[in-house]
Amino acid sequence: MTNDQDFRPALTRLLPDLRAFARFLSRDPAAADDLVQDTLLRALRNEAQWQPGTSLKAWTFSILRNAWFENRRRAAARQRALDKVSVEEGIPAGQEHRMEVMGLARAMTRLPREQQEALVLVGALGFSSEDAARVAGIQVGTLKARVSRARKALAVRYSSGEEEGGEGEEAS
Repeated sequence: MTNDQDFRPALTRLLPDLRAFARFLSRDPAAADDLVQDTLLRALRNEAQWQPGTSLKAWTFSILRNAWFENRRRAAARQRALDKVSVEEGIPAGQEHRMEVMGLARAMTRLPREQQEALVLVGALGFSSEDAARVAGIQVGTLKARVSRARKALAVRYSSGEEEGGEGEEAS
């Protein structure tokens, strides 16, 4: 069994999940594609550092996350763009589900970045708490607390109808 026989096909199977996480982090499909490409190059360059039997998904997501933070540090101006989510104004009738998703996206942007990341890793991308904690570089208990706080905050916002308007936003 060589790394090349197992590593590269497994890496290829992770592409959709890597791209989804990159899109969450960057909020820009083109930037996400660049981030995934950078992640793949780093993973292939450091293939010998991956230990068979460990989670390749967690390892590559850690590389992706670290690359994103590195890019973020280099481009302070990009930071402001990452925190903004463009919300379409006039939504055609019959788009109730889309409106709900957009409301969730607005509510998510009001959460602290750490809670957003934890919720996306566990809730949207299906990571176990342990793997998500490895990706985020934090303890499992910290990750679980962030997910719990994020879910509670979203529940409060949805039950109070805050996702509809937005004049009285509270800081999280």
